[in-house]
Amino acid sequence: MYALDMVCFEEPFRFSRREMRTFAEARGAKVVIAELDGVLAGFCIVQVEAAKRGGLGYVVTLDVAMEFRRRGLAARLMERVEGEALAVGCAEMRLHVFTGNEAAIRFYERTGYEFVRRDVGFYGAVMDALVYRKVLAGAIL
Repeated sequence: MYALDMVCFEEPFRFSRREMRTFAEARGAKVVIAELDGVLAGFCIVQVEAAKRGGLGYVVTLDVAMEFRRRGLAARLMERVEGEALAVGCAEMRLHVFTGNEAAIRFYERTGYEFVRRDVGFYGAVMDALVYRKVLAGAIL
């Protein structure tokens, strides 16, 4: 997963090997991996957190190898982690996306995520993030 993250993201959006392991092995982590013929095609890590009403699933990262993009894999990974989050009591999902990542912003909006706010300096002094959320279908609020 670390090697794929190095290819998918530029600094400062990459995770170190230690950070990747910490996120993937954390209590409450949900990790979904897509492989084709033994090759890692993509993965998604979600952290399930407590919230006042139901739980909250936070998308730590969504990575898809270049050769597997534009095939619906990212959407299938997100559907799967959303389903797993819902199964353990999450009512909604949240995520941060870099303001300059227009493709990711369009993807999240197409898959039902709604803009919440802008986090100034989330990725460093001059790089902001947009926060998105999605209420999970079937969630009890």
